[in-house]
Amino acid sequence: MDHERVVRDVTVRLPMASTAAEACRWTVTALARYVPATISVLLQVHDRLRCVAATGAWQVFSAVGPKSGIVGRVYASGEGATVGDVTADPDYLPLRPDVTAEICVPVRDPAGRPIGVLDLQWSGPVELGPWRETAERLAARLGTRIAELGGPPAESRSEQLLRHATAMTSAPTDWDLMTAALTAAREVSTLSTAVLVLAGRHGPRLGAPTGVPTEWESRVRAALADASTAQLDRLVARAHRYGAAYTLGEAGCPPTEEHLALARAGVRTLVSVPVGPPEGGGVLLVADERLLRPDPTTVNLMELLAGQAWAALERLRTLAQLREQASLDPLTGLRHTGTFGRRIAAATPGRTALLAIDVDGFKTVNDTYGHQAGDRLLVGLARALEAALRHGDELYRTGGDEFVAVIEVAHPDEAVRIAERLTEAARRTGRTISVGVALPRPGELADRTLHRADQALYAAKNRGRDRVQLSTP
Repeated sequence: MDHERVVRDVTVRLPMASTAAEACRWTVTALARYVPATISVLLQVHDRLRCVAATGAWQVFSAVGPKSGIVGRVYASGEGATVGDVTADPDYLPLRPDVTAEICVPVRDPAGRPIGVLDLQWSGPVELGPWRETAERLAARLGTRIAELGGPPAESRSEQLLRHATAMTSAPTDWDLMTAALTAAREVSTLSTAVLVLAGRHGPRLGAPTGVPTEWESRVRAALADASTAQLDRLVARAHRYGAAYTLGEAGCPPTEEHLALARAGVRTLVSVPVGPPEGGGVLLVADERLLRPDPTTVNLMELLAGQAWAALERLRTLAQLREQASLDPLTGLRHTGTFGRRIAAATPGRTALLAIDVDGFKTVNDTYGHQAGDRLLVGLARALEAALRHGDELYRTGGDEFVAVIEVAHPDEAVRIAERLTEAARRTGRTISVGVALPRPGELADRTLHRADQALYAAKNRGRDRVQLSTP
């Protein structure tokens, strides 16, 4: 093989390339005439290595992480790799089952910084040494031409949307999701401000800022915050009734009534996109103080973004409901043992009191009137005990007729008084309870505190039931 001819023929057309992608495609196509290898050029686009050009193969990785595989290793280190046996390299990304060897070299700009890689993979015998040298020479010339053309291609808006959709899908909280959605709206639309107005318990509400707002965004948010519930209702209803739209604050064209507050705040370009269903959804507002003219594709991408954000929000809400259901006793609706364990583990010595509660004579109710009557008794008693507790106190069902209240107190006498309120509340339902009270000691494990509360409960029952017993210090 005449490698000098390979380099000459592959690079002869590079000066005529008008884009970085075109330079990469010409390099791959010309090189493929000389070498029976799977050839690809991957360039850094945002935070990924994206395949800009490749020969036909069983599979081509469109994008990989900047440190994934041999290509990521070469890009991150700036050092080329010659792999005679890909099965022995733990970083190899399987492309074809018959690949045996790989050469990967960095594509650098004139300053020596890696901007991508040139990768060749063989499935048959090959003399790797000469091809490594040839690949490095081709990569150097390709890197120079890419730099002359302005560097690697910019991330397309569809690629941006895909990246942000992934971030929204993996967001662990509502706040993280809103941050990802609003960041995506600003970046993909190129407008400067994005806000969400979503349904709340008492009507539409403005979402909290996900970062430090600019002075301009603060004016927009202030205008929406000062708007009445009825005004926000009309803003949301318009988006859901007529669909996604954009408006321009041109001279001589008065804004619609729904957009007056935004116009007064200085909004001159506005994209309004419905989010979720008409009932319970909201609106995504993407705005700018500059007079711009969004193209229809921008509005369509905002619609896709809003749909993805709503789907991700519904997923988070469903997961939250499932977690809540999993932490509640199905009969009484009280928290149960799992969450109780975490709560008492955080008990404050000398401040957090545990009240162990047992229903007096509950077995007799079940034996005499049946389990349905016993269940009704427990539900009624749970509601009565909850009502007798203070705001912030917590009540758990830990067994059949066993409950535990976790309360914050200033001294033991306060815990006893609250326990006595519980016994009075139980009497009003026609039943009685016994209560044992214990406060954690410094250095004491929570399980030990609960054990002392249980011992105090048994002492109350032995003393005649329907009473409160404080654990001895």
